[in-house]
Amino acid sequence: MSCAQIKLPEKIAPVFDFDDGCMYRGAFGGRGSAKTRSFAKMAAIYGYTMAQQNKPGLIVCGREYMNSLDESSFAEVRDAILSEPWLENVYDIGTKYIRTKCGKIDFAFIGLRRHLDGIKSKSNIRLLWVDEAEPVPEDAWQKVIPTVRENGAEIWVTWNPERKSSATHKRFRENPPPNSKFVEVNWRDNPWFSDTLEATRLDDYEKRPENYQHIWEGGFMTVGSGAYYARGLTEAKDEGRIGRVSFDPLMRVRIYCDLGGTGARADAFAAWCAQFVGKEIRVKDYYEAVGQPLAEHIQWLHKKGYDPSKADIYLPHDGATNDRIYDVSFESSFRDAGYDVTVIPNQGKGAARMRIEAVRRVMPSIWFDEASTEAGRDALGWYHEKLSNDSREIGLGPEHDWSSHGADAFGLMAVAYEQPMAGLKTEGVNYNRQHGENSWMR
Repeated sequence: MSCAQIKLPEKIAPVFDFDDGCMYRGAFGGRGSAKTRSFAKMAAIYGYTMAQQNKPGLIVCGREYMNSLDESSFAEVRDAILSEPWLENVYDIGTKYIRTKCGKIDFAFIGLRRHLDGIKSKSNIRLLWVDEAEPVPEDAWQKVIPTVRENGAEIWVTWNPERKSSATHKRFRENPPPNSKFVEVNWRDNPWFSDTLEATRLDDYEKRPENYQHIWEGGFMTVGSGAYYARGLTEAKDEGRIGRVSFDPLMRVRIYCDLGGTGARADAFAAWCAQFVGKEIRVKDYYEAVGQPLAEHIQWLHKKGYDPSKADIYLPHDGATNDRIYDVSFESSFRDAGYDVTVIPNQGKGAARMRIEAVRRVMPSIWFDEASTEAGRDALGWYHEKLSNDSREIGLGPEHDWSSHGADAFGLMAVAYEQPMAGLKTEGVNYNRQHGENSWMR
């Protein structure tokens, strides 16, 4: 009995243990990971196995959008078969069809968006493989999954992540079904990653940092263009500065806030919790809430262990302004709760740009706790320039949207780090005035 050696990326190979009883298999990640070619090859092998076991039926290859065969997985399956001489002897490949020469297994290529009802009428589906599955909506999954009814039949899913809110992410990654195997793979997991792809990757890393994580590292999409901190966040991840952060128990925690308000139409209240340790800014927590009274924010601080004996509050200049509903200021309310509060003066005209540039300068010194600052890093990654609605695309300053509150609080922290003489408290800082300028040493 002869055996065929199948070459797959090492990280993908364990997904295809067909004796494990799994119904769901899949892979997600960035470009150049070889996941689509690997699953196409294994689909052909799966079809061969079904034919050998005298289990006739269909292997259905679906994508969300498919207006023609050229937009399907047809070419991937065909090329995968042709890359293995022994598989080429198994299959009959035409211009519009792929089937085993024994006639027991046929490949069908469909678009879920327009032909979902068509797949419901198909019988004997032995395998459903949905490639480029990110945009498949939940109602489509609810209809297509029950069409796989044969005992031992399987469902495979491959996709490039874009949104945490996508149905594919929630169904197969965030809360995967029982009897499933899913793996994340990216370009570095592909042993056949070509020099051409490497040149393209490096060019994206250098010139398009706002999209790099999504395209190559399997990250979620942030913003198409104009993201202020995309490069800094990419470098932080590459340099291992996004991981587990611990605070020095002998140092006080700094809470930098951007103020929202109370009521349904209020902006978000955002806060970053950090320590300045030597030349490092260690960021351990991020908090955001919309429309809640200040008591809710204080309750969160206490829950996290940031009570007045351990933490100080830093507010923007409007911290002394009274809330429209409760007629008290954030400054006075935090003081009444026992906190030491510093209100950072208004930086005047161009304050937003000053915060952006300050963040860019200090970003190489920042360490993020991966789990507890994720929402804040999402805001930083999205924070971007607003462009004019004409062909000139003139920059109009930061876009005021959901991301701006977290970004403003982060910018406040960066300004405070760079300007400790401006009435701000620091630990272990010696001040000297040289040549009319402020300087400091840690």
